[in-house]
Amino acid sequence: MKLIIAEKPSVAQTIAAALGVKKRRDGYLEGDDMLISWCFGHLAGLADASIYDAKYGAWNMEDLPIIPVKWRHVVRSEKMKQFKILSGLMAREDVTEVVNACDAGREGELIFRDVYDLARCSKPIKRLWISSMEDEAIRKGMAHLKDGAEYEGLYHAARCRAKADWLVGINATRFFTLLYHHTLKIGRVMSPTLALIVQREAEIRAFTPETFFTVQLDLNPTVFSEKLKSREEAEALAGLCKGKACTIRQITRKQKFEPAPKLYDLTTLQREANRVLGYTAQQTLDYAQSLYQQKLCTYPRTDSRYLTDDMEPRVPEYVAVAAKICGTDVPAQINAPQICDSSKVSDHFALIPTLSCTDTALASVPAGERELLKLVALSVLRAVSGPYVTEETEVLADCEGRTFTTKGHTLVDTGWRVYVEGEAEDTPLPALTEGQSMAITGATVKEGKTSAPKRYTEAALLATMESAGIGTPATRAEILEKLIAAEYMVRKKTKKAVQLVPTPIGASLITVMPEQLQSPELTAEWEKRLSEVEHGELSPENFDKDVENMISELVHSYKPVDGSEVLFSDKKAAVGKCPRCGFPVVEREKGFFCENRACRFVLWKENHFFSTKHKSVTPDVAAALLNDGKVRLINCYSEKKGKCYDATVMLEDDGERTGFKIAF
Repeated sequence: MKLIIAEKPSVAQTIAAALGVKKRRDGYLEGDDMLISWCFGHLAGLADASIYDAKYGAWNMEDLPIIPVKWRHVVRSEKMKQFKILSGLMAREDVTEVVNACDAGREGELIFRDVYDLARCSKPIKRLWISSMEDEAIRKGMAHLKDGAEYEGLYHAARCRAKADWLVGINATRFFTLLYHHTLKIGRVMSPTLALIVQREAEIRAFTPETFFTVQLDLNPTVFSEKLKSREEAEALAGLCKGKACTIRQITRKQKFEPAPKLYDLTTLQREANRVLGYTAQQTLDYAQSLYQQKLCTYPRTDSRYLTDDMEPRVPEYVAVAAKICGTDVPAQINAPQICDSSKVSDHFALIPTLSCTDTALASVPAGERELLKLVALSVLRAVSGPYVTEETEVLADCEGRTFTTKGHTLVDTGWRVYVEGEAEDTPLPALTEGQSMAITGATVKEGKTSAPKRYTEAALLATMESAGIGTPATRAEILEKLIAAEYMVRKKTKKAVQLVPTPIGASLITVMPEQLQSPELTAEWEKRLSEVEHGELSPENFDKDVENMISELVHSYKPVDGSEVLFSDKKAAVGKCPRCGFPVVEREKGFFCENRACRFVLWKENHFFSTKHKSVTPDVAAALLNDGKVRLINCYSEKKGKCYDATVMLEDDGERTGFKIAF
């Protein structure tokens, strides 16, 4: 009997349907020779610091760095039932092997292994490794299961990544928060990404535009001078050329071939969806994941832009489906070999629509997902098409010893750009010959200014992150959302695009952060070393030790930045100290919140205990509860007796929940 464990209930049901497993049980499905169950994403995760020692529940500088000797995992209470079901299934005597059917990537491997290890299972592991949720792909994958040992490296890389994120997140966040008395969330990949945004903003603010001038000579065609630094020089040149003749010195013609773009991997799809559809990176990932689970798109978290060689015979079928999705014709010639190269495919091939995209299946797809699917389909049509060919003509003209230029373009072959909307028209030049003399009908001075660097859009930032080696296709969208949630950057909508802008606190954080935590080069090096762990070229222990050493050095050698009190001077006046972690508690719109966001302590202004007594938590009440642990209230209303009374309310907090008790 096989036990198949999927990442989500919906995926388990899809696998069950493909394999003909129909009997439903509590938390799993049962067939004649297999059981199919599921996780809810990460059922288990690395334990919080307080699990290792209760003293870590409070944030104290003397406790840092916190480096576990033996790492622990916990299962969240709301997921405990499913974990127990999985543990019980793994322990069944008739279960002889366990099949990891979680998403075929680094995180899917970690999700499965955490549950497998916590259940203390030792039964053989098989791996279902597929790039499509179509029935045929599932059945083929089950018929050719991989040995789980082949993915040990992937698991070790995932575990190293998780521990590194824990070590940096827990220690650096506490360290900088305590040092600067302001909640500062630090992330291994978040921080260098934020540094890119802050650096670009600094470049924009430091930019001083430079004025330049050009001279435009009106012939047929119009020709232009080089950029000149002063208006006086430009006007002198224009005056010199007025009423004179211009000689065509050189005409150069050359054909330009723009090859068809490759298929999408996740990052290029996110960039294009942001540019064309305005989707955030996270929206694109969510839509693509949904399409994958509906069997309409292949596995989204891929870093490959090619198909495997064995897929080449079926390329015309994929092209036909893509054309149907887009409501257009297939290319006159399908160049299948140019999109198939197994040597350029890592864990998964490129993103393409599946052959399951029938009219019936497409009819129920929501609008947002449909637009993304169309974008993916267009990429297939473009990728198999011929090159876009133009003839570029460059003209050099002489007047009074100075050179003027112009360019023109003539379309030779539309190629793949037949599938691009709104293409620019030809800009051909009139018939000219070298040595031809032409009268100048006008000479005009044009003023221009150099442009400041542009703020990042998500498309541009994703491209920079990819080239700098920051994050992976599977994690970049989450990184951006975390920066938004931490209020380190915001999305600013302009007429043309949505730009990413750092907040003052985000800029301040990068100002005080040491180079080792904000350097894209360091993060890229870590990602390279994680890849080495994955491929067995570096031991997990060596990777872990390097991260531990870096954190220890940070805590013991970092010195605060002079004048940093100015950077973090926007704090609100505290009404008291948090009973859990000792941080200041400040008033906000709906309550009194601990400034340590990881703490989650809050006194709500309106809550049931006080409202039934016709009272609310005012700043004075909150201050008394926080500083004295109690507050004296006059004329509390009794719903039971319909009378008022005086009483002392005591604050009770067990570290997770806040309550109140009356003392007369």
